[in-house]
Amino acid sequence: MDQSQIMGMVLMFIGGLALFLYGMNEMGNGLERLSGGKLERILEKLTSTTFKGVLLGAAVTAVIQSSSATTVMVVGFVNAGIMPLSRAIGIIMGANIGTTITAWILSLSGLEGDNLVIQFLKPDNFAPVLALIGIILVMFIKDEKKKNIGTILLGFAVLMTGMSSMSDAVGPLKEVEGFRNLMIRFSDVPVLGMIAGLVLTAIIQSSSASVGILQAFCKTGVLTYGAAIPIIMGQNIGTCVTALLSSIGAKKNAKRAAVVHLLFNIVGTVIFVIVFYGINAVSPFGFIRDNATEAGIARCHTFFNVVVTLVLVWFARQLEQLACLIVKDDAENEEVISANTLQILDERFLEKPALAMEHAKDVTIDMAHLSKEILENALELVVGYNKDKYREIINKENVIDTYEDKIGTYLLKLSGKDLSERDSTELTLLLHLIGDFERISDHAVNIAQSAKEMNKKELEFSKKAYEEIKIFSELLMEIIDTSVKAFENDNIEVATYVEPMEEVVDTINKEIKKRHMKRLRKGKCTVELGFILSDITTSFERIADHCSNIAVGIIQTKNEAYESHEYLETLDKGENTVFRGKYLACKEKYMLP
Repeated sequence: MDQSQIMGMVLMFIGGLALFLYGMNEMGNGLERLSGGKLERILEKLTSTTFKGVLLGAAVTAVIQSSSATTVMVVGFVNAGIMPLSRAIGIIMGANIGTTITAWILSLSGLEGDNLVIQFLKPDNFAPVLALIGIILVMFIKDEKKKNIGTILLGFAVLMTGMSSMSDAVGPLKEVEGFRNLMIRFSDVPVLGMIAGLVLTAIIQSSSASVGILQAFCKTGVLTYGAAIPIIMGQNIGTCVTALLSSIGAKKNAKRAAVVHLLFNIVGTVIFVIVFYGINAVSPFGFIRDNATEAGIARCHTFFNVVVTLVLVWFARQLEQLACLIVKDDAENEEVISANTLQILDERFLEKPALAMEHAKDVTIDMAHLSKEILENALELVVGYNKDKYREIINKENVIDTYEDKIGTYLLKLSGKDLSERDSTELTLLLHLIGDFERISDHAVNIAQSAKEMNKKELEFSKKAYEEIKIFSELLMEIIDTSVKAFENDNIEVATYVEPMEEVVDTINKEIKKRHMKRLRKGKCTVELGFILSDITTSFERIADHCSNIAVGIIQTKNEAYESHEYLETLDKGENTVFRGKYLACKEKYMLP
């Protein structure tokens, strides 16, 4: 081959590889968006045993087409305290089996025969059809799920086009003596093939892609099973690089999860090498010198991973112990993971936007309940001051501030990722809501400070005023409870009860101020107490306003938009009989004596 031919072959191979990797990435992204984070949530919750973890890890990896992505998620779960190390091991093992599906899909390119069905199954024939359907769905259909399906189809078509280009590019290598000698060398000295597979996979960080490249080399006609098998074993070790990189800076158990992944593949490879080549030395396998095919590569890849998993699944506990020996605890015990759900805002999950959004909402729900708890404690101080409870309120409010900062920062990072329309709208809502929940806690602190001032000055409201505040407090707790429930359960119907209650809050606030003025004129109350009462009821009203913001945001988000004033502008409170009915029912329930 002259230089121009070599250059043309290299450029064609690079172009094919680029298309192949891009197609695989797009297909994986489409599958991930279509699942909407559900697969990842299943991994979080349904891995009670190692065997169940193996099955789930295999299933999820088969769908998202990346064992590296699954393992990185698991490292994130362990780091965030969502999943113990013992449960993560099964998923890691299963991921190695799930990733073999890609090789079987790619093996379709090697089908041969004149049968109509076989011709139809060849990617060269059906990929253009899938590409046409995919581009129509992406460009002309508004439904987001159909667009995701279109992305999957386009990704697969591009992937197979890249595979075809790589195969065509490397075809002439069968005439190159040096390449034939290299393949013989890999077959005679398996460790060299393992190193080649390891390095290639470590560079492109995808065992599925490196197996695909290996399948493309089948077109040369000089790649034997003797050369391919050690490369496949090396690829399984190389794929551990991604998880190891993701564990940098993580907690001890997360690092151990990455080490377990590496140990599993190294130990499995060593065992396989000893057994396979030991048997081959005594009774040589006849197929070793045969030319490898795409389907043959897929079979070898699957056989290796299934056998290794079936052997090592019984030694999951020992792998965990070995990882703990390698990644030792510090002299001082590592801080025990707290119940604070802020830990699940792990940046590793940002590469899985749907899952990251689920986690962000979980933490915001936790923030909402804490805001509600602070308010409830503050209302208790008004009728019976307690300095310990006051300090607890202040401490909890500081935690709320941390929530707002951490969630807001995480959401801003997440906003730069490839979000679905639904997740993008949800993200906008959460950014608004964390501000509302933080302001609710601020107003609760204001109420607590008013109670502290009354205690310090030894002031007390009249019996009548306390009765009114008690009723007002019950209404306020109901409105925040309704708002939090509507948010937590994505329930529009529940959210529609908040605005009528907010109207009742405004009505009661005006009525209490009128009654205070009457008591003031009759000498039953003081001006100073009047100022404190006004501060408290004003905080009540503002908390109700934030609850209204929360409810309206939920309603508008369900309508696939976040315009907080649009719903209120279209809601004719005077003419809307449903709204009027809810308002009157609430007003009657909280009627002042």
